[in-house]
Amino acid sequence: MNAKLFQMLLSRKGPYEVSISDQADEVLDRVRSGTIDLVIMDVSLKDATYDGQAIDGVGITRLIKDDERTRIVPVLLATAHAMQGDREALLANSGAEDYVSKPITDHQQFLSKVGALIAKRPPGPNG
Repeated sequence: MNAKLFQMLLSRKGPYEVSISDQADEVLDRVRSGTIDLVIMDVSLKDATYDGQAIDGVGITRLIKDDERTRIVPVLLATAHAMQGDREALLANSGAEDYVSKPITDHQQFLSKVGALIAKRPPGPNG
């Protein structure tokens, strides 16, 4: 449900095209394609697997950040389990650029954060 909210906000209120997937291989393939400007990663993916093993959003983010082909793509972590100190721990463990708490209550602030992360992204090998 949160993914659909993100999609609606980003495509209707922002100039973004959004695709949704909770499958690690599909996410990695899309990021490796060079057509993805930002990944919004839910920390608590329920059914995601990679190489036959369960994986969460932090694990998928580490895969993105450990791959030299994809590490320039910014990742914005999203979680409903926001507690004091979680932000720093999640960013350190995942390598993500930023963090947002669900549910999103300030839509404009969310859109601004997404825009800022995309604007800071270094150019890839294709420009």
